[in-house]
Amino acid sequence: MFKKSNTALKPAKKVNTASVVITGLVGGWLTARETGIRPLGGVVLGLAGVYAARSWAAKTNAPTTAELVGTYLGAFGLSHPLAKKIGAWPSVIAVTTVASGAACVLSDIR
Repeated sequence: MFKKSNTALKPAKKVNTASVVITGLVGGWLTARETGIRPLGGVVLGLAGVYAARSWAAKTNAPTTAELVGTYLGAFGLSHPLAKKIGAWPSVIAVTTVASGAACVLSDIR
């Protein structure tokens, strides 16, 4: 009657981390904005970051993984003061473009 679900994670080396970065940064921001619960947006951001870091660690070396994690966290941190200058939506798009581009170049297309 019930089908068994497949809940296993995708193998780390097969994850498109640029998409995960986009999901974390844009999804986290939208979640916080639409629910009004900022910590919930942080949960989305954090889970996506951990999932991406898992793949970066499997696909690259430790310095590159650290650089990508720093870029992801830096994008989140930079989006706040940047939003005061150019607006929230443009800020999120700008930092997400940089962070997802770095993930693509340094991890995904290798």
